[in-house]
Amino acid sequence: MEDAGLIGDNEVFKDLETGSRWQQSSLEAISGPLSGAHLDLYPFLVMSWQEWLRLHPQTLVLAPLPGYAERISARSAQLRAGYPLSKAAPPGLLYRDERLKPYAKVVGLTVGGANRAYPLARLARVPVVNEELGGQPILVVYQPKSDTTTAFVERAHRMRLTFEAANAGATALIDRETRSRWDAYGTCTSGKLKGTRLEMLTLKPEYWFSWAEFHRNTSIFDPSLGKTN
Repeated sequence: MEDAGLIGDNEVFKDLETGSRWQQSSLEAISGPLSGAHLDLYPFLVMSWQEWLRLHPQTLVLAPLPGYAERISARSAQLRAGYPLSKAAPPGLLYRDERLKPYAKVVGLTVGGANRAYPLARLARVPVVNEELGGQPILVVYQPKSDTTTAFVERAHRMRLTFEAANAGATALIDRETRSRWDAYGTCTSGKLKGTRLEMLTLKPEYWFSWAEFHRNTSIFDPSLGKTN
């Protein structure tokens, strides 16, 4: 892949094999021989380095290119802080949704063709979410200390489960049906279901303007209403 500019203020890339152009947010080929095709999103997590190192202490780190290492700290701080909510949407957008501020930080989830945005500010108030999306029972967990968000299908051994936080940081969970204990990464660590792993769903961290532009039918998680809107 190589950079091919912006459309709707979102990156576009061109593959070297066919010259097709791909939209970053939608993962769709928008022109060329593969037009209309979609890439599969490989599962990933976004978390702090401290949390990653806790989980994977033997991790090897790719050395940065010369001249880049000294920029990492400032760039990382900016990414964590985000932009002010007063910042105007980029001028190149093709679609605007005013339900949230353009630079509100969200994680987006797509299940069964349905899309939902989870604003991080709302997850900070309700770190464990049990609901349905696209006909599936889902669990979303937000760990405020490491700013890590994970999502799963809430079903194990053909049984639907519901979860609650087992501690203030939501790093451990308990399912209400069997009272088994789980970590925030979908693994049961003790109890009747010990060793069970929930099916993981992939969340996409985005600013609201970007998620809404390419997921125009999206709903928004709103804990104050007890439902989405």
